[in-house]
Amino acid sequence: MSMTDSTPKLKPLQLAALVILMAEARELTNNEFKDMARFTLTGKDRAELERPGLVESRKVGQLLAFQLTDKGWAFCKQLHTANVNVDRSVAARSVFVLLDGLGRSLDRLRVSHADFFKQPAEVASAVPVVVSGGGDAEDAIRAAYAKVPKSADGWVGLADLRERLGGLDRATVDDALRAMVHRDGVRIIPVANSKALQPRDRAAALRIGEEDNHALWIGPA
Repeated sequence: MSMTDSTPKLKPLQLAALVILMAEARELTNNEFKDMARFTLTGKDRAELERPGLVESRKVGQLLAFQLTDKGWAFCKQLHTANVNVDRSVAARSVFVLLDGLGRSLDRLRVSHADFFKQPAEVASAVPVVVSGGGDAEDAIRAAYAKVPKSADGWVGLADLRERLGGLDRATVDDALRAMVHRDGVRIIPVANSKALQPRDRAAALRIGEEDNHALWIGPA
């Protein structure tokens, strides 16, 4: 599939923003853009990515933070065919060659761009829960659940939970969660509005049966 006439014509800075957001697979502030690539996403550049729904933003303190939407991820899959005036920039043209090769390889491996670039749990910034003594994975999950900020109904996103379990490998946590769901007072559910899911939520999902689940609730047993 190639880009259509309705696809926005990208400027070099907009191309750079999309590539960086894809490669980082997380929300980035303008300060992080500046540290990584010496630019910020503002004004017309920002509006021309948000208007077609490729990028969404929110205020984090005094900073703007950005991430790709689902449409943005789909767009980035075909980014090597984007209409961008890069003049004689060898570096920019090399990026298109790289993106084309990446797309072919991921299609062959049947891996999505979002899964390929997703951040591993061990780089999460939250302070991990440490289980002392002979504690097991369930103890760690319950301890993390107690500390993670919750919704009004007591639900915790699995993405937030996993950030506090950096000392445990993914398979161990998944096995413990699947065992816990059969206990009284524990529920693990999918998010009803899948469009509201962020890339980190999708990456943290727990597969149970044929369904991805995204939130945990622990109440009295």
